[in-house]
Amino acid sequence: MDSSASIIITAALVFYSVGVWSERIQGRLKPWHLVFFVMGLICDTWGTGMMLSFVGGLTFDVHGISGLLAIILMFIHAVWALVVLIKKDEKTIINFHKFSVLVWFIWLIPYFSPMFFSLAG
Repeated sequence: MDSSASIIITAALVFYSVGVWSERIQGRLKPWHLVFFVMGLICDTWGTGMMLSFVGGLTFDVHGISGLLAIILMFIHAVWALVVLIKKDEKTIINFHKFSVLVWFIWLIPYFSPMFFSLAG
């Protein structure tokens, strides 16, 4: 696999982790968290596209299916964060991190599954 795809996917991990865990630690969703969610989504989609091109399309295994699910959830997460910030719903702003952490954990499955399966295999 092209190393640039791995670098871009790792950048997605960094951006998304900074956004999610900063929000969690600060206890409220802020606009700059959304920026990091979107940067993570962009890098993940870009890197995934490069990987799909390299392997010839989506694989219907744990990695492929969880990766597609993760990108969809990241998109929903970013859109919902935008809506919450626009509506200025204080209760949701304070509790948003619960969804963020869940999506982040799901995102880790496709990130680490190639390493796990190569060690297990």
